[in-house]
Amino acid sequence: MSVLLDFINAEGQERRASFPKFAAGDTINVHVKIREGNKERIQQFQGVVIQRRNPSSNGETFTVRKISNQIGTERIFPLLSPNIDKIELIRRGKVRRARLFYLRGLSGKAARIKERRRDVPAAVAA
Repeated sequence: MSVLLDFINAEGQERRASFPKFAAGDTINVHVKIREGNKERIQQFQGVVIQRRNPSSNGETFTVRKISNQIGTERIFPLLSPNIDKIELIRRGKVRRARLFYLRGLSGKAARIKERRRDVPAAVAA
């Protein structure tokens, strides 16, 4: 039994390594496989990550929120789902919380998140 769990955990770690590191506040583009009848296509869902649940476990999920036609849409993705083709990191957000549920009550410019910039080394700045 433990050999099987070790195999599953190792496979999960390998798949997790293929995705970029992202956190709440980051804008990501998730490529999801959609099956319609006997056809399969890739659909993109781009939005802000508002939470990650059960980090570093095989049951980890993340919630992405986007606004389309003035309607907020949230979608929950299991990180290790075979239906996720790839995840692209668009921009990093500067937030101070792990759960951004307050975004549900905001709209327009109020719902924007500042972008996190990389620190400039002192030798380059001088």
